[in-house]
Amino acid sequence: QVQLVESGGGLVQPGGSLRLSCAASGNIFSIYAMGWYRQAPGKQREMVATLASGGSTNYADSVKGRFTISRDNAKNTVYLQMNSLKPEDTAVYYCNYVNGLTGTIYWGQGTQVTVSS
Repeated sequence: QVQLVESGGGLVQPGGSLRLSCAASGNIFSIYAMGWYRQAPGKQREMVATLASGGSTNYADSVKGRFTISRDNAKNTVYLQMNSLKPEDTAVYYCNYVNGLTGTIYWGQGTQVTVSS
């Protein structure tokens, strides 16, 4: 089992910044992928950014150049730095972890990000 705890969401004005954190604990395999997804009201959950254990990253086109995913291996924590936020970034943001061996996927509880003036 892997537990994921997100933090860092909140209300921010357009153009502002937020940093989300996702702390992982439990049976973390050495080969994995972690990522951030988001779900806005009435919409499907979509990928925002992913980070593989080997270091490769992937971003949704809508956030490229504005968001950065990173990790602190010592803390088993993945971050999402979000800059130049737009109202359309408003959503519940979820962290996930994928075991590279079994393919098992775990999700965090989500954190609300609201971009509004």
